[in-house]
Amino acid sequence: MAPFIHRFAGYSAGWILAIVPASIFVFLLGFVEPISNHGFVQAVIEWVPAYNLNLSFFIDGLSLTFGLLISGIGTIIVIYSGAYLKGHHHQGRFFAFILMFMGSMLGLVLADSLLVMFIFWELTSITSFLLIGFDHTRQASRRAAIQALVITNAGGLALLVGAILLQKVTGVWEMSMMRGYGPALQEAGFYPAILALFCLAAFTKSAQFPFHFWLPNAMEAPTPVSAFLHSATMVKAGVYLLARMNPTLGGTYEWTVVLVLFGGVTLLYGATLALRQTDMKQMLAQTTVASLGLLVLLIGIGTETAIAAMVVYLIAHALYKAALFLIAGIIDHGTGTREITELGGLRGLMPVTFFVAILAAVSMAGLPPAIGFLAKEEMYLALMNPNAWSIAVLVVLIVGNALMLVVGAAIAIKPFFGGLKPTPLKPHEGSLALLIGPVMFGLLALAAGLLPDVLGHYFLVPTASTIYNIEVESHLKMGLEIFLNPMILLSVATWVLGALMFWRLDDIRKILRRIESAVRWNFDAGFDSVMFGLIRFADAVTRIWHHGRLELYLIVVFAALALALFVPMLVLNGVPSVPQFPQLTFYEWGVGLIAMSGLVAVLIARTRLIAIVSLGIQGFAVALIFMLFGAPDLSFTQFMVETLSVVILTLVMTRLHLEQRDSRVLEEVLRDGSLAIICGAGVMLLLMSVLQHDLDLRLTDFFAQTSVAIAHGHNIVNVILVDYRGLDTLGEIAVVMTTGIAILALIRIRAGGPKRRVTTARKRAGAAQKTSRTTKKEARA
Repeated sequence: MAPFIHRFAGYSAGWILAIVPASIFVFLLGFVEPISNHGFVQAVIEWVPAYNLNLSFFIDGLSLTFGLLISGIGTIIVIYSGAYLKGHHHQGRFFAFILMFMGSMLGLVLADSLLVMFIFWELTSITSFLLIGFDHTRQASRRAAIQALVITNAGGLALLVGAILLQKVTGVWEMSMMRGYGPALQEAGFYPAILALFCLAAFTKSAQFPFHFWLPNAMEAPTPVSAFLHSATMVKAGVYLLARMNPTLGGTYEWTVVLVLFGGVTLLYGATLALRQTDMKQMLAQTTVASLGLLVLLIGIGTETAIAAMVVYLIAHALYKAALFLIAGIIDHGTGTREITELGGLRGLMPVTFFVAILAAVSMAGLPPAIGFLAKEEMYLALMNPNAWSIAVLVVLIVGNALMLVVGAAIAIKPFFGGLKPTPLKPHEGSLALLIGPVMFGLLALAAGLLPDVLGHYFLVPTASTIYNIEVESHLKMGLEIFLNPMILLSVATWVLGALMFWRLDDIRKILRRIESAVRWNFDAGFDSVMFGLIRFADAVTRIWHHGRLELYLIVVFAALALALFVPMLVLNGVPSVPQFPQLTFYEWGVGLIAMSGLVAVLIARTRLIAIVSLGIQGFAVALIFMLFGAPDLSFTQFMVETLSVVILTLVMTRLHLEQRDSRVLEEVLRDGSLAIICGAGVMLLLMSVLQHDLDLRLTDFFAQTSVAIAHGHNIVNVILVDYRGLDTLGEIAVVMTTGIAILALIRIRAGGPKRRVTTARKRAGAAQKTSRTTKKEARA
């Protein structure tokens, strides 16, 4: 509906379409009170009851917080997009993509079944591919979209395998029921494999080191997409997965080491690379990588305070990062550039943007009274233990927070202070649709910091209790007493370190760029090497196996068939014993003789055409056997197939000139004959092995009981083909039809193309010659 609405409403369609996510936000807002009182809402729709698969969804503290962030920020993003992409000829398509993306992310966080969550997980990858590559005319956009799709889909496959293993161990698909299997699962043998698969899925989705490089490249997407992607949606899906699985997989030594190690490295690496950038979106993108690492690190620590810090920082990051991305878009929209070195003196020309940038940067820097300050205090409190491990992690956190303070200060200060610099466009303030989002997010970040009790009661406690699996108490506070606590010294150290680095930001940037030039390699280039290597490998495999020699293709196929028949039989000791030869009647002997005569006729045939026609004798003999043993339907079908086969093959032979003698040399005849005998023997042994086991009649009984009652058909074979295997039969018919069309095309090519065209061409040539002769006669006359 989005393109249709855009066609009639123009860029104002953003305000109309925003009603959808706004309605979802209001609907979810109604669950805040009951969920904060330990409520739990679940809805189940039967999907495949035979396999106990349900479309199950639930709302608890964690899914509610994510759902509110997605729908709330999504509402602003849709409104913002209407103004930001005003005049874009594909704006209607963009609205459709962003709403599909939002729906996929909501399904992901509200799904209770792991299988359902996987489906929405993959949908977010596909829809983000469409959004990142929205400007598909640029190569950079296409490359970034493909890179994101490849990496996140690899993680999606890991999630699918991990989910299946987890279901095999626990016996359930619902994550709400898996909580009780945590201790037993961690003692099971599959735990390391499941942990590795879930970590791979989460790390690729949330851009953890060394899969971090796709996220900055995703900045090729329009700015509203970047704001939505980084603040509330896909990049946080990996964090959501780890938080959701914490009661089931968390609390072990392996869980803590892996998450803290990768999260810490990602935090420092992303924050350091952010200082090297001068493009505002790139700076924010790198800090998103760092923030995701910080969230993963806190989940890995796993203590009550660490989980509480993770929840507060999750909300704080969503608010200030959405605001800063939208501010970057406003500045780009208003000046024509995002290069921070080309901007300055905008505070008088863009006062509202400047005010909101200060609010968001205060939260990002962890300064009071914003919510970012509460988050920073909580994470420092979580590591106030006198041991080397906690001290080392604490140092990582202080350095990481200081680096992010530098980026926040750079975006809030450098474009607005100093002298006014010339820009591609005359600087101007953004419209209401552009400003309403950043203003709301900035004020919310401030309000959440000033109202810690509300934040703690309605969001922190329900969300952290869900992740920690035990009731968590909120001790958030914002008053003078917090500044009298000795722990405030850690915050002061962070601010001082950040201020020093901001003072020497240009020098740090030069040093980082020199290091980059000296190394001359990064993970982004490594991805290209892997992809080009994959293409070269595929090319080599294609050249080896796709050589164009039809007889070799058939040899490979039948050799593989022989291996598939004999290897399992020999390895599993399944070679059947020699059966007793039955007593045959005279007419059964007669049918056998007919079949043997057909076989002899095939072998001694002087041409291929006679051999193929003689093969029909075998088919008719088989049809007679069906008839003798009480299967007239099959017999009739066999007669029809054999008749049509002979007719069609005869027609084909007349076009392909295969009536000639077999031209193969003796070596090729021996090779092909040996392969045929081996495959025939393998099929015979397989059938003998099947017949020597007791026949399982469960399906026979099922079809006999249900063919009339359900399908209303007395012919069970027809019922199976049309009703029970309806789609299979349709697929088989489609394959036969496609093959027939391909054969017809080949024959026409072999015959020199359609005769109609040849005839037409000849007529035209004849007419031209006739005209030429007439003209010459007239000229001579």
